[in-house]
Amino acid sequence: MVGVVTITLDPYQILVWALVGLVVGFLATRVMLGHGLGVGADIVVGLIGALAGGFLAQIFGVTLSVPRAPLAAEAIIAFLGAIVLLAMLRLFGLGGRRRSPLRR
Repeated sequence: MVGVVTITLDPYQILVWALVGLVVGFLATRVMLGHGLGVGADIVVGLIGALAGGFLAQIFGVTLSVPRAPLAAEAIIAFLGAIVLLAMLRLFGLGGRRRSPLRR
């Protein structure tokens, strides 16, 4: 029997995912690529990764709690979502080249 997955969309949680995504996009591009994609692209990666991470965590029933720091749990999920997104981008050949530190 196939189960039905219900997703509840809380506007506050979506806003938190988006705001945290702005920061974690920058961090995730540094971790995965060794350099950023540019401010705009870092923000987009963070936003999409945070939203995807939040939705996937909800679909798979993953809950994360950090005592006295609920925003930290959201940041970790957003960061993991952005990392997964960047891994997929690298798999398809986008953003995989590292810049030489001597070139500008």
